[in-house]
Amino acid sequence: MSDERHSRGAKDPSGTPLLIAGLGNPGSQYAKNRHNAGFIVLDEIHAAHRFGPWKAKFDGLLSEGSLAGRKTYLLKPQTFMNLSGDSVAPALRFYKLPLSALVVVHDEIDLAAGKLKVKTGGGDAGQNGLRSITAALGPDYRRVRLGIGHPGDKARVSGHVLQNFSKEDIDWLKPLVMAMVDAAPLLARDDDAGFMSKVALLTQPAKPKPPESGAQGLS
Repeated sequence: MSDERHSRGAKDPSGTPLLIAGLGNPGSQYAKNRHNAGFIVLDEIHAAHRFGPWKAKFDGLLSEGSLAGRKTYLLKPQTFMNLSGDSVAPALRFYKLPLSALVVVHDEIDLAAGKLKVKTGGGDAGQNGLRSITAALGPDYRRVRLGIGHPGDKARVSGHVLQNFSKEDIDWLKPLVMAMVDAAPLLARDDDAGFMSKVALLTQPAKPKPPESGAQGLS
């Protein structure tokens, strides 16, 4: 595996802490919803990278740890999706962090299921959690967009995002989330392109094995 510290375009922002907010709705009844993709990703980062215990703070659950040597806070707002900014904004201000130090992980209906993109700024595309954060802080923060697909009809969007991931979804969701966890240190180095490339590499289908020499049917 290549050294993430030397990934092309990577920076070394280790002097400024990072705040990663995962979006979702609190409560066990929502835990496996498509809308809770952000919570799901943060829980796996928390476990794999040995972050500290979750503590109630900023109307959310906060954990402290480190990614790529950079102090990192994980935040799961407990305000419900539409009021995510009421948790994220106070946390960012308390730690006196610039907007560039905020990464928001969220579900994205405008991306095909299983696709992943990272972007800075832009519109909120109807994602109410982003809309709340943007209203509180402005748009120029980083977004990790995890595609859950569009149901095809605007009237069905609410039901789609509030349904549990299906068994078919789990087939792509689990390897995607694990790849995001493995690549998370690149987010801490502000290397969004490297993060996306590593996730793509880790989730690409396995290549078929070439036939063995002397296989039957070949002379």
